[in-house]
This record gives sequence, structure tokens and C-alpha cells, in this order.
Amino acid sequence: MNIPKIGITLGDPGGIGPEIVLKALSSKNSLPKISYILFGSSQLVEEEKLALGLELDIQPFDRTKETGFPSLSLLEVENPLKTVKKGSLSKENGQASFLFFKQAFEEAKRGTIQAFVTAPISKQSWKLAGLKWRGHTDFLSQVYPQAIMTFWSERIKVALFSHHLPLKDALEKIKKEDLHDFFLLLHKHMEKIKPETFHFLVAGLNPHAGEEGLLGSEEEEEIIPAINHAKKKGMRISGPFPPDVVFRKALNHPDKIVIALYHDQGLIPFKLEAFEKGVNTTLGLPFIRTSPTHGTAFDIANKRTANPESMVEAIKLAYELSPRFL
Repeated sequence: MNIPKIGITLGDPGGIGPEIVLKALSSKNSLPKISYILFGSSQLVEEEKLALGLELDIQPFDRTKETGFPSLSLLEVENPLKTVKKGSLSKENGQASFLFFKQAFEEAKRGTIQAFVTAPISKQSWKLAGLKWRGHTDFLSQVYPQAIMTFWSERIKVALFSHHLPLKDALEKIKKEDLHDFFLLLHKHMEKIKPETFHFLVAGLNPHAGEEGLLGSEEEEEIIPAINHAKKKGMRISGPFPPDVVFRKALNHPDKIVIALYHDQGLIPFKLEAFEKGVNTTLGLPFIRTSPTHGTAFDIANKRTANPESMVEAIKLAYELSPRFL
């Protein structure tokens, strides 16, 4: 019997990615007993193991070897790294982290792995490397236009209508046609996970959700028509709710998902509640992709004090969602 294979990228070598990956995979964490494939550099892994004092048996990945037993292996990815610059931006680190990610992406498309978990990268290092994407989700959404950025934790779930855009650009995207299409697409993706389970709560854009036009017109002209149209299509959706209370309505209700209209509207409350254990999950792909919700943390990269909990939860969620891709 085949068991799930989950890939894990090492992220930016100069950040805490390699550290939290190896800590998460250490025996003290109760991860699912499946096959894990690291995407990165054996030199980087060995240096990190030594710095952390960890004993992990990591075998070279063998594509021809099929096993029904749990395993931990490394797929060596050719990259430009000679030495690792910890704690700072670097073109080489950016290029290496992209190549780790790209290889995992290709293996997921090929079906070698059912899911992959991405350790944090630096968008600035990607830029220094001449890459045009603003991170993992931007890359994935250009290949799969139906991709949606969501955030999951035990106590709250959030979906983002737009992400990684300047606020001015994000506000210009709030049009009823686009909102309606997004609502139905999100509903379609979530129905594949747990049919007839989720209720969607839409955050308003303006204070007090516009207060019937007194504090802005977007709710009346764009958001409410889109919600009403989605309801007619059978979607369990309500709102818009004032942005300062909508997250309380969803807190501790696992069947409710807040739809935030731009990046920080959703991420500020989510990270306040679930910074250590939250998971970034991309929906709308033919495979599962999850990630910790924090960044590269260059400021502590040399201290080896990073908390691996978000990476642990990202791995667990990737496993939980992966069976439908077997």
C-alpha cells in the first residue's frame, strides 16, 4: 500500500527555513508516519544539523524506489550556493530558495508527491535574483489562476480576496463581478474539502461596513450585490460585517471562514490569534501546498532559537488534506 509523500522545501538559506524544517522533523514532534522528501542542498542540511545538534537519518531520494514504509529523504537541487549568508538578503539565497520551490512544484505536478510544504522565502532576495514573482502564491496563481490564499488555524480561518498588492491597487479590485466570481470559486474549493460544511462571512471594506452609505459606497454598490448573487447560487454566505467585529463571529467556529478584502485586513487579526500555529494554504491547485505563516526572521537566523510550531502545523495540515489527491 502506498503512503502519502509530502515534499518540504528548505526556504531561504539565510533565514530560519532550514532550522524550522529540521526541528519539525525531529523525533520530538508527533508528525504523521509517512514519507517526507526534502528539496534543497545536502550541504545546507548537514550544516544546519550540526548547528542544531540534531541526529536525523536523511537518505538520498531514489525516484525508482517505492516503499510502503515511512521515510525521510533529500532530493538534491542544483543551486548557486557556495557559502550561506545567514541573516541577510542575498541574490544567491534568493535563487536557491526559488530552485528548491520550483523543483518541489514540478514533482507535485508530476505526481511524485501529493503535497508540499514551503519554508519561508524572502521576496527581496527573489527580486535580487531577478525573479518576477512576489512569492510562492504569486507564482502558483500565474500557473493556476484559480489559486486562492487562505489561512487556517484551530480557532479561525481566513480567505483573502486579494494579497500582496499595494493597498491602492487592492481597493481598485473591489468590483461586484470580481467579488462574485471569487466567492463562488472559494465555495467550490471548500466543497471539495468538506461538502456542505462551511459558512462564509464577508468583511466590509469601510468602517462599520459603510453604515448604509454614510462611510463609503463600496458595500452598497459592489459588495452586497455580489453576496446576494452568490446566495442565489446556493452559497452559504453573509455580510458584509464591520471589519472590527467579523473575526469575533468566526472565532472558535471551525465551520466559518472570514473573507477579507485585502491582505492586512485578514492577516492582522489572524496572526494576532494564530502566529505560532497558523498555516498558509493555497486552494485551487491539483495538489496541496501549505506554509508557515511567518517569514524568514533574518534577525534571529544565527541564534537557532526559531519556533517550529507553524511548520509542524503546516505539515500536519498538508497530510490532513492530501488523501483526496492519492
